[in-house]
Amino acid sequence: MKFDNVISVGINKTVYRDGDHAIKVFDADYSKADVLNEALNQARVEETGLNIPKAIEVSKIDGKWAIVTEYISGKTLETLMKENPENIDEYLDLFVELQMKVHSKKCQLLTKLKDKMNRKISIADLDENTRYELHTRLEGMPKHNKVCHGDFNPSNIIITESGIPYIIDWAHVTQGNASADVARTYLLFCLAGDRELADKYLDLFCAKSNTEKRYVQKWMPIVAASQSVKGRPEEREFLHSWTNVVDYE
Repeated sequence: MKFDNVISVGINKTVYRDGDHAIKVFDADYSKADVLNEALNQARVEETGLNIPKAIEVSKIDGKWAIVTEYISGKTLETLMKENPENIDEYLDLFVELQMKVHSKKCQLLTKLKDKMNRKISIADLDENTRYELHTRLEGMPKHNKVCHGDFNPSNIIITESGIPYIIDWAHVTQGNASADVARTYLLFCLAGDRELADKYLDLFCAKSNTEKRYVQKWMPIVAASQSVKGRPEEREFLHSWTNVVDYE
């Protein structure tokens, strides 16, 4: 394998291209269990028929765990949005359609979203009363079993030259309530500093899926608390501000 072509650098991982393969190499101290779980999740999502890069192997490279997948040639939807701002409505429509397609799938072997969020809220840096209120709200939310990407944003959509979209990065996939996944995407747009686009996205998703906006908003404090556990310090401050939001217009 060659490691002279870096595709992206993230927290605790670097992705390289070697011919038709993408190689995600994790830091030496990264959890072995998390690496193996990510590879297993990707293999399970493959079986749903969604258009995603196929997992090829899990290996160790210089003492570091790595996941090898198909390399998908193209541009991310995030890049296309920046390069062609006049087409933002068209791109956002595609983005929502793709997320709805993910939510149309089921995969019973995936971790349950509610279980994962309960665990994270329990260790979140929040006072006891806030954690109790969030646990209570989470338990009261309807139980669904739809595939939820967990990090659905335009940088995780690759459009090939022929216009075929692929969805990448399935590290956070769960099965559960689609509105929690939508709340996560909304907060990701906000974290990127684009509240206007976040609101536009939420309005479009709710219109297309016939979902009440208030229903998605009820998930936002729960999702914010869950995501604050591993977020960057500056992100945690923003996410903590959302955990205190109780009522919405």
